[in-house]
Amino acid sequence: MTKPVIEVSHLSYAYRGDQLAVDDISFEVNGGEILGFLGPNGAGKSTTIKMLTGQLTPRAGEARILGLDVTQDSTAVQARIGVCFEEKNLYLNMTAVENLQFYARLFGIKRPPVDELLGRVGLSDRSGDRVERFSKGMRQRLMMARALVNQPDVLFLDEPTDGLDPVSSQAVRRIIEAEAERGAAVLLTTHDMHEADELSHRVAFINEGKLHALDTPDRLKLEHGKRSVKVRLRQGEEVVEQTVELDAPEAGEKLKAAVGSDGLMTIHTEEASLEAIFIQMTGRGLQG
Repeated sequence: MTKPVIEVSHLSYAYRGDQLAVDDISFEVNGGEILGFLGPNGAGKSTTIKMLTGQLTPRAGEARILGLDVTQDSTAVQARIGVCFEEKNLYLNMTAVENLQFYARLFGIKRPPVDELLGRVGLSDRSGDRVERFSKGMRQRLMMARALVNQPDVLFLDEPTDGLDPVSSQAVRRIIEAEAERGAAVLLTTHDMHEADELSHRVAFINEGKLHALDTPDRLKLEHGKRSVKVRLRQGEEVVEQTVELDAPEAGEKLKAAVGSDGLMTIHTEEASLEAIFIQMTGRGLQG
């Protein structure tokens, strides 16, 4: 059995006093897997990533990246990870190329594949422009390119598409999927339910520093959602919607009648959204 790339065991952190921002969480991420950390602002997502990337020292617990302790072997860990934070810490007076070249030197990479990276994020035609002229979406795509300079084994992405236009968001998502296909382990924090559902192999619900669930989106929906079908029928001049609960004794007869009706317009399954399940578990919305 392949050993997990990210191993987190009973990790905790407090910014002040005894108020825990991250409270005794444990999880694993395998190579080629995208784990979506789903929760509202202030839930503990960013704090978790900062501990795993060596920016914060855990109050308790242990975390290992590629078998290396994140506190004891931080230099070795950082050489093999890529990080893209919500805050843009690019050098605005440098060009896109210069930003990537400078960052590559921190890893001892003399000839980084700058043209290839800029092409992947759709910035080839702006490679010689200063970053101060870039839009928010362009800067975020450059951040993604920079995170890939060292061809990392692990990617930590903190709200990578927050506030971006649909085109930029889709470009970033395609890059994330490609990196997972390459074999990188990806930890993605987001409060965007659709993004988590679309990208993640598994999702973790985190709220007030605690993990409330960890499973695939499909299994969470199946376990916590209602099994039902919505039927739309035309009755004379009116359109009527009916919901058929699949676990009800009369479900078969109702569906048979609907399918046999001349007025049948549409029939489709309904499932709970990740956001609805999150609210059900925590009593709090993802935007809260």
